[in-house]
Amino acid sequence: MYELSLLLADYRILIRAHHEYAVHQCRAYSLPTPLAPEEADLIVQVSRDEIKAEQAGTPVHLSDGYCESVCIYRAICRRLPLLGGMLLHSAVITDGTHGFAFTASSGTGKTTHVRMWREAFGEEIRVVNGDKPLIRKRDGVWYAYGTPWCGKEGWNSNTSVPLAAVCFLRRGETNAIAPYDTAAAVTEIFPQLLIPEDPAALAATLELLDDLLASVPLYELFCTVSPEAAHVARSGMTPPVS
Repeated sequence: MYELSLLLADYRILIRAHHEYAVHQCRAYSLPTPLAPEEADLIVQVSRDEIKAEQAGTPVHLSDGYCESVCIYRAICRRLPLLGGMLLHSAVITDGTHGFAFTASSGTGKTTHVRMWREAFGEEIRVVNGDKPLIRKRDGVWYAYGTPWCGKEGWNSNTSVPLAAVCFLRRGETNAIAPYDTAAAVTEIFPQLLIPEDPAALAATLELLDDLLASVPLYELFCTVSPEAAHVARSGMTPPVS
């Protein structure tokens, strides 16, 4: 059994893993000193049966370690709403000051759009997480956090950034961005969350979602595959200097 002491979204998480895969995957998020159980905000361990069930549900063979890692993150995300955090399936980037979360159904082009930002703005842009960031509100501000679970590109940074906007991404013939209606956003963003089975955690998730949609500006972006799309998005979402 391997023990991992991690800091994820400023939560202290103690993970007990059967396989070494998670140790290597999460190394950049490890705490310098191992956690005692009483110091942890969460203690997570998944069973071998859960790992096998995850394996059986995939069309190709995946290693026990990889499947355990998937189960571990799912277990974390199902419990975090009770502590004030949640998963938002999105790609989060930052220009060093503002964080922008791009969300859409799989295959819409989040990864491609992130590449356009990097092409347009170079090293000024940093990817916080390419697919599965954690978000939480601290001191009245919503933040997005990098995690080692981040999609096949491996884009993640052990950092946090205040969320300046959540942007719903669309493929378009031209590049255009506009504020998005909150009522419409609820229907679209709900599938991008991990919905807990526990009633209390589900209620907490819904409360967090209400707060997120009321607190963070929402946008709808129609975009082409071009650096111009990044310029349009950035100018449309960057808050004015007060």
